[in-house]
Amino acid sequence: MTTTVRRRDERRDRDAASCPFPLLDARPGSAPERFAQRLGGRHPVAVFLTALIGGFLLLAALSIGLGYLVTQLVLHTGLGADDESFVRTLAQHRTPTETDLSEIGSTVGGAPVLPILAGLIALVSAALRHWRVAAFAVFVLALESATYRVTTLVIHRDRPDVKRLEDLPVDDSFPSGHTAAAIAVYAGLVLLLTSRIRDRAFRALAWTVAIALPVFVALSRMYRGMHHPLDVAGGVIVGLGAIAVLVFACRAAGAAAAARRPALATAGAPGTDRTGRLDRITRDARPSETRPKAAR
Repeated sequence: MTTTVRRRDERRDRDAASCPFPLLDARPGSAPERFAQRLGGRHPVAVFLTALIGGFLLLAALSIGLGYLVTQLVLHTGLGADDESFVRTLAQHRTPTETDLSEIGSTVGGAPVLPILAGLIALVSAALRHWRVAAFAVFVLALESATYRVTTLVIHRDRPDVKRLEDLPVDDSFPSGHTAAAIAVYAGLVLLLTSRIRDRAFRALAWTVAIALPVFVALSRMYRGMHHPLDVAGGVIVGLGAIAVLVFACRAAGAAAAARRPALATAGAPGTDRTGRLDRITRDARPSETRPKAAR
């Protein structure tokens, strides 16, 4: 029974330590590795969740702080009028074709497209036992969404004073959740892929798509009267922050898993328990060796 449990733990930590994308591997001596070491050999899942929760608190504080800066300071300058007039100009020049395109832009930057995409990536990664990739796909979107929700509970900025094409709460303008989600998922996915694929043509095409899609989403949200440019800027920061937190958390979890492998390998050696100490039962059960008496 003990051997079965040990082998299961070894396999689980080996899978957690391996990753097909170098982006999620911690460099020796890096901050994620030191973070994992400070947690005293905790399980990789515990290390990941600790980093994730800490990162969420920092990102939420940053987003709320930026919201206060925008609503209490920036809007009382000339930028406030420009922020409103840009959306008003878009609304005054609406056309049926552009309105249809803006609906597509909102769809590719929100539900159900992004949750389905993240879920599919997570399922495939889990089937291949690439747990950190699966966690990245799921939690980068979850972290972005949680940060947006918490920010809108504290920061109340009215949406643009134009005819809005969607019926959403009027005081949830900052930040742009769709923009943040598009960056977190599309840019995060391309960041993973380009850390493994070095072909220049592929990297150029992938990054073009990763930049173009969030821009399309952001313009669509402003066109539909749902956000101001400063709200979009806040969404960009939240999206990039979500990627940074998940990269750190996945690297720390990988470092924790790699650190556990030598201990488990030692634990599997004959005559040792799971912590690498000599098994007392085995030791005591050994027959005593007969030694010749020393001549007096």
